[in-house]
Amino acid sequence: MSIQTIDVLYTAVATAENGRDGRVASDDGKLDVVVNPPKELGGNGAGTNPEQLFAAGYGACFQGALGVVARRQNADVSGSRVTARVGLGKTEAGGFGIQVALEVSIPGVDRATAEQLVEAAHEVCPYSNATRGNIDVALSVV
Repeated sequence: MSIQTIDVLYTAVATAENGRDGRVASDDGKLDVVVNPPKELGGNGAGTNPEQLFAAGYGACFQGALGVVARRQNADVSGSRVTARVGLGKTEAGGFGIQVALEVSIPGVDRATAEQLVEAAHEVCPYSNATRGNIDVALSVV
């Protein structure tokens, strides 16, 4: 698999302090959150966690990609929603990995059209392109 080259249009910058039990902030101050391990992983769950941040980013990005493909195909995706579920677990090699499930609701179109739009968005979405071939990403129309 070759590395994808891009013409960079924007660069986000965020700095993490103290890993999973600390703080993450963007350089412009728009994001500044406490991160803590969830209770399921032995933490206090008081802050957000990297998996929630990844889910939020992937969900928002995928929703944007859905809008792009919908405009190209003159489809109405108003009222649509993307729910991203990011699972964290142990890998066979002894490390840790993630998996993603994207649940997409598009109330204004029939199921076949919704499924086609979701597949097309998966080809356009930068998060999908970054994770393709690296992690399991399940797509479903709900």
